[in-house]
Formats: sequence, structure tokens, C-alpha cells
Amino acid sequence: MKTANSFGIYFTVRPDKIKEGKVLIYVCITVNGKKIFMALKNWVNLKQWDTREGNGKASSEERKKLNNYLEDIRNELGDCYRTLQLNRKVITADSIKQAFQRTGEEEHTLKKLVNYHNTTASNTLAWGTLKNCYTTQKYLELFLKDQMKAKDLHLSELNYKFIQDFEFFLRNYKPIDYHSGMSNNGVMKHLERLRKMLTLAMRLEWIIRDPFEKYQMKFVKVDKEFLTAQELQSIEDKDFKIQRIAMVRDLFVFCCYTGLAYIDVMHLTPDHIIKGIDDKDWIKTSRQKTNVPVNVSILPKKLNILDKYKAHIPANSRGTLFPLISNQKVKSYLKEIADLCGIKKNLTFHIARHTFATTVTLSNGVPIETVSKMLGHTKIATTQIYARVLERKVSEDMANLQKKLG
Repeated sequence: MKTANSFGIYFTVRPDKIKEGKVLIYVCITVNGKKIFMALKNWVNLKQWDTREGNGKASSEERKKLNNYLEDIRNELGDCYRTLQLNRKVITADSIKQAFQRTGEEEHTLKKLVNYHNTTASNTLAWGTLKNCYTTQKYLELFLKDQMKAKDLHLSELNYKFIQDFEFFLRNYKPIDYHSGMSNNGVMKHLERLRKMLTLAMRLEWIIRDPFEKYQMKFVKVDKEFLTAQELQSIEDKDFKIQRIAMVRDLFVFCCYTGLAYIDVMHLTPDHIIKGIDDKDWIKTSRQKTNVPVNVSILPKKLNILDKYKAHIPANSRGTLFPLISNQKVKSYLKEIADLCGIKKNLTFHIARHTFATTVTLSNGVPIETVSKMLGHTKIATTQIYARVLERKVSEDMANLQKKLG
């Protein structure tokens, strides 16, 4: 990143603004080719101004006094420039002018940046993503209070050591509501959000140096958990006597066969069901998280679930395909479902989405490009995470190979 600046000062007048034979003197401040003019509270006789030299040309005491005044202005502006450099502030022609006039804003702080980011992002980020930003904000405030012994920090004070210390704090933080600390990737996610906020500060010209410049993220590749065909079938076949458990099971299975996220399923309405070019029913919607369009064919098993809730009064009253149920209750009921079905995995709607990508589609020969489109991914590399080769697929491929070799 370039930190050096070209800096220049010269004095001029405006002959078109003459008043009683005198003109007002202006100073022009130039930084990296960008100029700003500032009027000085000093007038000079136009005939006594040397346009080429940018100073007074009379040989009188008055000329000497004027040129000393201009030299003082030049030195003071130079001091303003060097002070901004030493304090690692953003240097522009305007910031030098503000420093000279003592009208510059109070230096931007970390809390001010985080609040600004979360406020401006509230209309563009999905609630789940925004909620994660608030969590990062909470940890930053805890770090400032417990480790830095400060209420806030100026952005110019943030450096590589601050990032390292914040990482160490996150890795060793022990929440009081559960025993295990953060995973490596959990720590990296918080640092990733902080980095995004500081990138915003760079664009706003609140800082000139990126504290993350020499820092490297250390994400660990983790296999995303999914259900095998047998585990999914056991959930489908289980007869749940309690209606609330049965409903969450239906939602979960529906997601396993559509790849939709929980929030997307909760917003589905009859208008999202359309006839495709194959004259069959399709779900056409957009992901709440990214607003990316998603088109998914409705398989027979999904049709059975949808038919089950066509006459459901709570769902009909809100105009959706399924009744509303909170994410917190869903998580609790999924644990009960896992226990009742003898599944040791931690059931979540993320697992349902992963199951669709692996067990339902990829392992049954659906091309990864098609799966990527149905999942609403913008990059094929995101879908490749799910492109695991299951044992059953390996067995089938080896059997086909044996036939060819035979």
C-alpha cells in the first residue's frame, strides 16, 4: 500500500475579485495532484503582487512584512502535514486545511466504525448475517474492556499487534453459558468481519493504513456433516405422535429434498410454486441470505409434505405453505428427533441443506453445476465443498470399472 504523498503549497490572487485596487491572497494546498484553495485574511495591491513568484514584489517594509506572513503560513501548513503523517491520519488537501483552521472532526474510533458499519448494513444484510456482526461487536467491546482496559480506541492506534491480541482473546474466551470455547474457524469469522469493517474505514478515508496488511487468515477445512440415505429414511419413516415434533420433521425432510434454508422455507407462499418447462411443479424463490434466485423441482416426497399442510389453518392464515415456528424451537425439536431416531449427529437445517447436496443429488449423479444452481450458489467453488464421494458411489463406480475391464 502506498503511504507517501506529494505535497505542495503556493500563493496566488484573483485579479477578477479586485476591490479598491487590492486583491485577496489565496493559498493553494496540493496533495497527490488534488488542489484546494483557502482564502487568507490578507489583501495586497495588485500592482505589488509578483504572480510568477507568488509573493509581494515591492521593495518596501510592507513587502517584507507580507512575505514573512506568507512564510509563516507555509511553515504552519507544513507542520499540519507532518502532524497528520506522525499520527497516521488520512492526508488530503482538505484534511490539511481543516487541521490549519482547527475545524477537523474528532478522530474516528473503533466503536464509531463498528456502529456505522452495522447501521448502514442493516438494510442490505440478511438478519442472520447482521446478527453475527453484532456478536463480533460484543466480543470487541469485551476485548477493549477486559484486555485493553479501554472504553474505545482511535482507529490510528490499531495495528498488527491489536489483531494478534484480539485473536488470542477469542481463542481463550470461555463463555459462561457453555463449556467449549470457539473453534478456529469461529475465531477467523470474527476477524473476517473486523477486517471487512476496517476495509470500510479505508474507503471512507478514516485510516490510511490497513492493520490487517500483514495478517493471514487461518481457516481449517472442515467436512460438512450430512445424513446418509439410511439416516434420512429413518427420520422419514418414524411415526411421531406429538404434532409439533412431526411438523418440524416435515420441515426438515422438505429441506433435505429442496436444499432450502430454514428462513427460505418459512417465507414460501403458494405464489412460489410454478409450472416449469417440463409441465411439473417447481419452487421459484430467492435466498434470503444473498437474494440469489433459486429454482428447485418438487419431487414426489415434497409434494406429499406440501399436500399435508394445504388445509393447515395457521399456515393459511399467514399465507405461507408452512406454519410459523421459531428457530429456537426448531433447534430444540430437532434434538428430540435425533434422539428418537437414534441419530448421533447434531441435527440442524444446515445438515438438511448438506444432505440435499450430497446424499440426495450429487451421490445420485446430478451434475455439480445443476446442484450449484439449485443451492443458489454464486460460485461453483462453494458447491465443490459438498462434492464428497460417498462409499456407495465408490462401490458403484468400481463395479462399473470392473465391467469395463472384464
